[in-house]
Amino acid sequence: MSLLVKANPDGRVIAEVTPASAGWTHVGFKALRLSAGDEERWHTGARELCITVLSGQVDVHVGERRFSALGSRASVFEERSPTAVYVPPGREVRVTALGAAEIALSTAPATGRFDARVIEPEQMTRSVRGQGSNTRHVCDILPESAPAEGLLVVEVITPAGNASSYPPHKHDSAGEAETVLEETYYHQLNPAQGFAFQRVYTDDRSIDQSMAVEHRDTVLVPRGYHPCVAPHGYDLYYLNTMAGPERRWAFKNDPAHEWMVAPR
Repeated sequence: MSLLVKANPDGRVIAEVTPASAGWTHVGFKALRLSAGDEERWHTGARELCITVLSGQVDVHVGERRFSALGSRASVFEERSPTAVYVPPGREVRVTALGAAEIALSTAPATGRFDARVIEPEQMTRSVRGQGSNTRHVCDILPESAPAEGLLVVEVITPAGNASSYPPHKHDSAGEAETVLEETYYHQLNPAQGFAFQRVYTDDRSIDQSMAVEHRDTVLVPRGYHPCVAPHGYDLYYLNTMAGPERRWAFKNDPAHEWMVAPR
């Protein structure tokens, strides 16, 4: 099965990944492009939801509660955090676009321990990881320190010419030093006609796929290492949705490449 989900060039649904379509248990992901006045309605069922307003502004209704004019940027490549909404299972949700907007829907199984809330941009932690051509800019939207049952959501911008999720790391084995997390990468490129590369591979190479990723493509990471590279001239954005049996991000670097981060 190909781990690359190509973006739909037209229509409201850009990409959709369900546990059934991915062949896994936890992560669901959907990206939507909306025009002014467009409305989406759904029920969260047995899953919690993180709505990330990637660009534009929307109104979000969760049951009888209304969160108005959510959205903080016109592009994911602006140097500012997004606005997001956490929604527990068992809720009716309605989203209405106030203009052109793009939203991402990240879901995972949950029981309903936490209430709906807006996650404001100033509540999110921004950081820089790596150095030199391994530098990337991270925004923690829904980290393990924030209330949720299974979801972890983060976005990353990798400057042109740099590598990301690098050295290659994985999170597919249970233990103190590593956790089991399914993951999706939702990519965008700036300028949009660009492309990037992502490889997903396991130690035994039972998975080993190298993909040319274009604007708004999604990559599935069921297990294994999953580095990215942004070619010269094109900045790379991606939104990660992760979930698994334990809500904790602990990873293992590929031993063949860990030398580059070893203390000197």
